[in-house]
Amino acid sequence: MTRTDWTRAEIAALFDLPFTELVFRAAEVHRAHHAADQVQLCTLLSIKTGGCPEDCGYCAQSTSANAGVAATKLMDVRAVLQSAAQARDAGSQRFCMGAAWRNPKDRDMPAIVEIVKGVRAMGLETCMTLGMLTPKQSGMLADAGLDYYNHNIDTSPERYAEIITTRTFEERLETLDHVRTAGINVCSGGIVGMGEARSDRVGFIHALATLPSHPESVPINALVPIKGTVLGDMLADTPLAKIDDIEFVRTVAVARLTMPMSMVRLSAGRESMSDATQALCFMAGANSIFTGDRLLTAANAGDDADAALFARLGLTAMQGQEPMRAERTCAAVSA
Repeated sequence: MTRTDWTRAEIAALFDLPFTELVFRAAEVHRAHHAADQVQLCTLLSIKTGGCPEDCGYCAQSTSANAGVAATKLMDVRAVLQSAAQARDAGSQRFCMGAAWRNPKDRDMPAIVEIVKGVRAMGLETCMTLGMLTPKQSGMLADAGLDYYNHNIDTSPERYAEIITTRTFEERLETLDHVRTAGINVCSGGIVGMGEARSDRVGFIHALATLPSHPESVPINALVPIKGTVLGDMLADTPLAKIDDIEFVRTVAVARLTMPMSMVRLSAGRESMSDATQALCFMAGANSIFTGDRLLTAANAGDDADAALFARLGLTAMQGQEPMRAERTCAAVSA
């Protein structure tokens, strides 16, 4: 039975294990629930870039940032579907779409619904991140067939207000509850390397591992410091605050141990990791990556580099399969 009653002391004890012992335990759990040599390929597309009123300290798309990211309107449905087709032909299993909104407006929903239906008709898993959702909007996405909704908690509850002031940690959990109630699978993770202490990484994992149901996908991002953002400028002056590779692998391993059934995604920051570090992440339980040249506004490793890495490590791309559908509750049906 999957545990949702982890204590912070138990999670801290996992982080404190000798590194090789921690990775070994995580690898055992990973192999018990997943194919050890298969990695899910996902593609991420920004369908509406910049102009976001949130003040997330890591994000170049915030209006509070001075990172030179121009605001755009929501992409045309046909253009999104063309990008999805290219991702499918390149081997991706899941197509993830992000819009830089605090929350979508009701007038945006018809186009979003059309996009979800069109991408899913191609045989791809669909995932969207649009900001905070109402129960009604969550229901519309569920009716359209959306497979996953991404809404990251970013960091520990205690440090959250140091990273973002325009919304609360509780509001993040509220949207996750709306999504889960609507019957959409949850994708939720966060960012490490933002100058946090290990206790914050413990708190971040604890918040996810003690949800009533674990997220079906858990993206673990290493901060990509972007000039013009609060954290990007801060870490440029204090480079030692950046998380080291061993501690990043520890975070992946603890996520795998505490959330054994989840897809653990090695996300942003991978383009600056060595092949050896990525290999350790896969050994520690990461079994999903973003492929392609871009992650929203940040660079990514690219398809050719990923193919070469997979060949060196003997890994294969996970084949497409019908995604598990989360159970929709009576409250969502009647909403």
